[in-house]
Amino acid sequence: MKIVATVALLQLCLSATAEVSGNGSTETVLTAALGDVVLLPCYDVGTATPTLTTWMKDGREVIRGGGTSPSPSPAGQRLAVLPNGSLNINGATPGDEGIYLCNSTIGNISYVARVVLQVVSGPENVSISIGPATALSNGTLIAFRGTTVSFNCSGLSHPSQELRWSFTGASSNNESLVATSDSWLGFTIKDIQPSAQGVYSCRANNTISHQAVNMSTQLLVYYVPDRHPECMWVPAQDPSHIQFNCTWFGAYPTPTLRWAEEKGAGHVYASEVTASLSVTLNRSALHDNQTLKCMAQHLALAAGKKKSCSFTLKPPYPEGEPLAMAQETTSVTLTCTETASIPPADTTWRKGLQQEVIVPSSKYVLSEEGPAFKLTIHNISKDDEGIYFCRSENPLSVRELEVYLTVRTSSAYTGAIIGIFIAALIVGSAAIIAKTVYSSRHRICLGGGFGNVEEDRGDVLSLVESEDEHIFQDDVPRLPPLTNGCHTTLVQIHRIPSSDHEDAETAADTSPEQQEESVQTEEPADLVTF
Repeated sequence: MKIVATVALLQLCLSATAEVSGNGSTETVLTAALGDVVLLPCYDVGTATPTLTTWMKDGREVIRGGGTSPSPSPAGQRLAVLPNGSLNINGATPGDEGIYLCNSTIGNISYVARVVLQVVSGPENVSISIGPATALSNGTLIAFRGTTVSFNCSGLSHPSQELRWSFTGASSNNESLVATSDSWLGFTIKDIQPSAQGVYSCRANNTISHQAVNMSTQLLVYYVPDRHPECMWVPAQDPSHIQFNCTWFGAYPTPTLRWAEEKGAGHVYASEVTASLSVTLNRSALHDNQTLKCMAQHLALAAGKKKSCSFTLKPPYPEGEPLAMAQETTSVTLTCTETASIPPADTTWRKGLQQEVIVPSSKYVLSEEGPAFKLTIHNISKDDEGIYFCRSENPLSVRELEVYLTVRTSSAYTGAIIGIFIAALIVGSAAIIAKTVYSSRHRICLGGGFGNVEEDRGDVLSLVESEDEHIFQDDVPRLPPLTNGCHTTLVQIHRIPSSDHEDAETAADTSPEQQEESVQTEEPADLVTF
């Protein structure tokens, strides 16, 4: 009963065809899988039991039997001839494949049957490999954009098989890529892109038994943008607070962004798996020359390669002239420049010790020209005189530039102008007179009372070089007249001793030789010509 049930089940699973020839012979084609129980029919006409049945395979007798009881084969009892002449094969092997001939005798009549047995196997040992790729804990593979990825599939089937790669992605569904009848199939994707992300399947199909094995793997393509993250700041309502933003779009999967201090303790302010990360800091957490960095972490980044952005904080430092002067009813422009602050400072003009904010109006005009902040005051009056503040504030600190404006009245300017004009007139007149006298110095003649030189021939020059007013008056010889009509006066300059006592001491201290040398080296009298 057990054998009959197994054979019946096998007959439902086997694919068989039979042909009956005109001389009473039949031909049957059977397909069986490895390990199956196979029943090869020989005589199936009527219910008579053959007296003798002989089975041959590929021209060689494999078993003989007959009668009402099965006749097992001597070789391990895998083969047995059943009472109806059928051949029972217990546990088919590849060696059982072939062409079988059956010869059954019933009385005086012989029946011949031909059976073709195909033993199929597989697909088995089917495997796939995709690389280079990184496997996640759930078995998903990761490849990185721009790399070259190889896809390989192998399997065994008997007697024949088909291997086929297919792809299911965002834009395709079970798209056939390549196929072969060999035991190995592979292909390569160069410079892989995100569009190649999806499920890759290799199907191994036995073309005889139509048994198939399908193996699939999901492949993710990771990528990051070539650019670095972008760092920026957003002013808060409170000027002592600042919001720092870091964005890095275009990465798959979502990166991890981290705001941290680059130097010192390296304090981490925020860290999150996101493409945009913001952090708000107040003045107490900020200081001069502090460097804040936003770092991006991603599996697609090569080892040692970093993507980040940063900036170094600087307090404001407004610069400009501390003093300004203007005249009443005119206009003046006060200027201060602020270029040092990071983040940029909010710069305003204020007036007075109370630092009242200056509101733009027809009198006060505020303007910006690049880094220069200007305050123009129109129709100036004495009320505008005083201290003005150029106030710059960023989240680090507040800095101020003091500018003192002096307002001059019109009368003060008029007196100053007149004084300058008179001083310039006096200096100019003196210069003209001096130049005139100097240029006419050769025409000045000395005479008694500066009378008529032609009439007075007895000019006398008196020279005194002593505290005692002893005056020697000598006639002054005259030189011949010049061609220009003026006389030339010869002047002799004599040294007058201050007292006889001094002469005596001088004579006593001087040796006769020195006195003689003095007499010999006495130079002629100086001549002065007018």
